[in-house]
Amino acid sequence: MLTLYSYPSLFGVADNNGYGLKVYAFLKLAGVPFVHEHLFDASQAPRAQLPYATDDGERIGDSEAIIAHATRKYGVTLDAGLTPAQRDMALLVLRLLDDLYWVMSYSRWKDEAFWPLFAAALKREHPRLTDEDLVAAKEFNAKRYHFQGIGRYDPPEAYARGLKDLGVLANLVPAEGFVFRPAPTSLDAAIYGFIANIFFYDIPTPLKAFVDANANLVRHCRAIHAAVAL
Repeated sequence: MLTLYSYPSLFGVADNNGYGLKVYAFLKLAGVPFVHEHLFDASQAPRAQLPYATDDGERIGDSEAIIAHATRKYGVTLDAGLTPAQRDMALLVLRLLDDLYWVMSYSRWKDEAFWPLFAAALKREHPRLTDEDLVAAKEFNAKRYHFQGIGRYDPPEAYARGLKDLGVLANLVPAEGFVFRPAPTSLDAAIYGFIANIFFYDIPTPLKAFVDANANLVRHCRAIHAAVAL
């Protein structure tokens, strides 16, 4: 059986990281049986990144590789019938979500306006985490942000970038149904992974204010959330 290893839950979502949550949502929507294990330390994961999966002795790193593996092995048909143009659009949106990830993460670990609230929420839901654990993770992320580039932005500049990404999603997600058709595809699972980690995030960042103000994003998020509920 497939085992998914990802970050801990937070604010009622199964993983407080968009990549792990998109895989979780994909597996749930696809009806693939799996075990879900939560980790905070990613040092032993492939590429030292979460999520990863194991399946019959095989270790699969990277969210897209896990989804591709599950699709092949378990005959998942969520994306069956998508046109080449739709598949191209899905890839473009996945790359946009890669960009949004950095701003979301910045809002939690870098922005001093929200970091104390985030740290307190993690400790409240996961009491085994120590102040030393969180400070070490904060320092590690600060290095990542610096070398990626987002860490060199002041908060207004960082959020402006993320809000542009969210604006594209707000234009793409329909008022009813899902992105390409009435039933969700893997792209809907991916969008949920990131939007849920903004919408259900009980801290008033500029990203959350934008999602809250766009009824189509909220509806889409709630629909997937109900389908994959813990």
